[in-house]
Formats: sequence, C-alpha cells, structure tokens
Amino acid sequence: MTEVRCEIDEGVAVVTLAAPQRRNALTVEMAAELIAAFDEIDARDDVGAAVVRGSGGSFCAGAHLGVLDGAAADPLDDDAQRHIDALYGSFLRVGCSRVATVAAVRGPAVGAGLNLALATDLRIVARDARLIPGFLRIGVHPGGGHYTLLARAAGRDAAAAVGLFGREIDGARAAELGLAWQALPDAEVEAAARELAAPLGADPALARRMTASFRREAGPPGTPWDVGLEVERGPQMWSFRRRATARSA
Repeated sequence: MTEVRCEIDEGVAVVTLAAPQRRNALTVEMAAELIAAFDEIDARDDVGAAVVRGSGGSFCAGAHLGVLDGAAADPLDDDAQRHIDALYGSFLRVGCSRVATVAAVRGPAVGAGLNLALATDLRIVARDARLIPGFLRIGVHPGGGHYTLLARAAGRDAAAAVGLFGREIDGARAAELGLAWQALPDAEVEAAARELAAPLGADPALARRMTASFRREAGPPGTPWDVGLEVERGPQMWSFRRRATARSA
C-alpha cells in the first residue's frame, strides 16, 4: 500500500490516509487501498478496534478533483460511475467493518472526507478541525449517504444545517451537536482516539460481538427495545460461558 498505511498493535489497527501533499483527498486507488486495509483487519482475529486518521495535519479533503471532473464530464460514463462507486464503497467498507471504528479528525474533513469520518462508530475531533460539507459550495448534490450519516449522528436539525444549508462547523461545535464524542486540542486527538480503542483491542472476540450488536440496535434505523433484548441475548450468553470457562481453568 502506498497511500493507506495500516499498523496493528495490541489489538488496535491504526489506519492512516497517507497523501499529505493533497491533504489526503481520496482517489480511486486510495479508496481501493482503504478497502484492502479493512479486509486485512477483518481477516485477523486479534484486532478489536481501528482508528482512522489522516497524515500531515489534515483528515481528508474529500474526493480528488480528478474523480469529480470525470463525473462532471460525463456522469453516465461507465468509468465515472465505477470511480464514484469506489469512493462510496470505501466509506461503506469502514462502516461495515467487524471491528469498532474511531475517527481521529484533525484539520479539514471535507465532503467525502466528512462522510468517511461519519462512517465510523465514534469521532474524536480537534477543537479547530473544520467539518465542511462542501457540496453546495461547488454546485453538486451530496452523495455517499451524506444526509443519513449526518442525521444518525446528530439528528435532523444538524443534518439540515450542515448537509442542506452547507454550514461549516469547527470541532468544538461538532461535539456540541453530537457529531463527535469529544473535542480536544489538536495535539491530543490521536492519543485520545487510541486510548478509547484500547479496551476493545484487549478483547477482540468480545469487541466484535459488541460492535455487531451495537450497530444492529443503534441503527440506522434504530431497533425497538424488545428486539434489542433478543439481539443481545446470544452474544451475552456466549460471554457468560466464556467467563465461566476462564474462571474454572
């Protein structure tokens, strides 16, 4: 891999977008590398969580202009369709990973880059990070499930303000709205994300079951309480038996 790095330590994978010369803007090739990184993570039983970060002080500046220009030139062209699908597929791959995911967001997260951050289970952001929808600014309809991702994280009003009205927000405001768990000084963001991931990395088998249950129940769409009870029953009984077995060993 040349523009996506994956380093695994103590059950936590750190996935780095490594194209700082363009503020980690996503190309088709980079999207394929991101998918491959999560294929590797999911194939390993010793990983319970993943942190997604950007290099060079930026999270992700969105889709590379070459991808956007190709789509604009002929939106119905087969290659243009495949290239857009590749970008969207990378968000979906992160969101469907078997492990819990945390985005460590520093600097700008623009358009597709904001989608990538929102595809994770949890976000830690720098207070001065810039969350920029960007679509309205360039006269393009949002894509990648942008409204769904915003609404599931922070509700309808926040989704309208950011996605529909195109409001840029900083990390501090993102945390106030519920788009991020915590806003911190820039230098503390990645360590905090790694610290959050560490307990899940310490018990990957349990972490993967918890992650699956969390997503089924939390949605979208959300799960009714009685259905949630049944979703949790099997994994919880597995964990009881494992605990008893460990005690008797």
